[in-house]
Amino acid sequence: MNNRVQRDLHRRSSVQKNQILRMQLSALFQNQSLPQWVRLSFLERLKNLPRESSPTRSRNRCALTGRGRGVLRFSRLSRLRFREMAARGDLCGISKSSW
Repeated sequence: MNNRVQRDLHRRSSVQKNQILRMQLSALFQNQSLPQWVRLSFLERLKNLPRESSPTRSRNRCALTGRGRGVLRFSRLSRLRFREMAARGDLCGISKSSW
């Protein structure tokens, strides 16, 4: 397995582990009825969470090659690998269009 894929899997597990705490802290920070100093304390706790637990840091990657660009969501394959496998007939229900 590619190092980039392993790093992305680690990020995704960290996101999943800290997701509930991150949502709670951000909701409390956005609550306008709380005093300013309380809201800022929640912001500090939110900042102290690991960077890897931020959901925006994870990236869709090809399951076979680890390519980060041109990944089809429904198959988790890069466009290049998807085209190769479709041409060989490895993907069920996918055929080259002709009209």
